[in-house]
Amino acid sequence: MTGFNKNIARFLVVSVCGLGLQVPPAHAEMIATMQAVTPQATRISARERLEALFDRADVRAELERRGVNAAEARKRIDALSDDEVERLAGKIDSLPAGGDLEGILWIAFLAFLVLLVTDILGFTKVFSFTRPAK
Repeated sequence: MTGFNKNIARFLVVSVCGLGLQVPPAHAEMIATMQAVTPQATRISARERLEALFDRADVRAELERRGVNAAEARKRIDALSDDEVERLAGKIDSLPAGGDLEGILWIAFLAFLVLLVTDILGFTKVFSFTRPAK
């Protein structure tokens, strides 16, 4: 190798090694859906979220079914302090959206056990991996 080629090779090695030094490391973190969807400027307060909740027809109907007047409930929400509104909105946000998943899983497990026992006793033939007791 000539001196010129060696100098080019040295320059390329130093250049390639130096490329990674100038790029800062990337940082990734999980963000909530609402944080990604809603821009910072249009975030709604907890009080506005509760008011929007009480504006829904299904919520008003459920309140009426339980014997609570919707107008009276709105007055009570308006009388709450900011801390109480934040706690109430936090409780509402933490509730499961699809219902009680744990209860559904327990019912499915109980149904499996009942079918398994009846299969073993010979009353049904649902599962292929069981043999009836004699």
